[in-house]
Amino acid sequence: MVMSEHYYTADPNSDFKPGSFTTRLRGREFTFLTGAGVFSRQRVDPGTRLLLENLVLSGVRAPLDLGCGYGVIGLVIAAELPKVRVFMSDPNKRAIALATKNAARNGLANVCIKEGEGFVPWPSQTFDLIACNPPLRTGKATVLGLFCQAAERLRPRGSFWTVIRTAQGAKSYFRELEKVFATVELVALKGGYRVLRAAVSPGGP
Repeated sequence: MVMSEHYYTADPNSDFKPGSFTTRLRGREFTFLTGAGVFSRQRVDPGTRLLLENLVLSGVRAPLDLGCGYGVIGLVIAAELPKVRVFMSDPNKRAIALATKNAARNGLANVCIKEGEGFVPWPSQTFDLIACNPPLRTGKATVLGLFCQAAERLRPRGSFWTVIRTAQGAKSYFRELEKVFATVELVALKGGYRVLRAAVSPGGP
């Protein structure tokens, strides 16, 4: 892999090296196909797992997994909300191909998976829940751009969820979120990861 390439790269050059693993999330068993050039290819990373453990899905009707990778967050939401269409997107072509296969492998048809950076795949759509394990390796400017766009696309009573390691600037990102959202709260802190929930309406979702 070249030095400039990372899992948010649109078209990874690394050898694919396919793999798979099975795990339990929110009381359900999932099998995920993975490969080189995608984030956390050998297991569900601790941050994503903590985010899923704390995610509140009651009343959600239009969820987005922003930067979905091979599909973990979006597919877990789809399994829990079988009557809801779950939107998922990522700029990484390899990740999108895997997410599509993982949806089929886990028997989940209530998903809409598109390739593209940020909100490009959703030019006018709004959401009542946006979940994002942000691509921190792309740099702070990219991450903050995603946060600002999320605030613009969130419905009035919706919520934005993210997870960031304390060692990777979670406290600083918390302050940045406060600049674009009406409310921001620390939902969970475990193993050096912080789950944050933000809302555009005062008083939260």
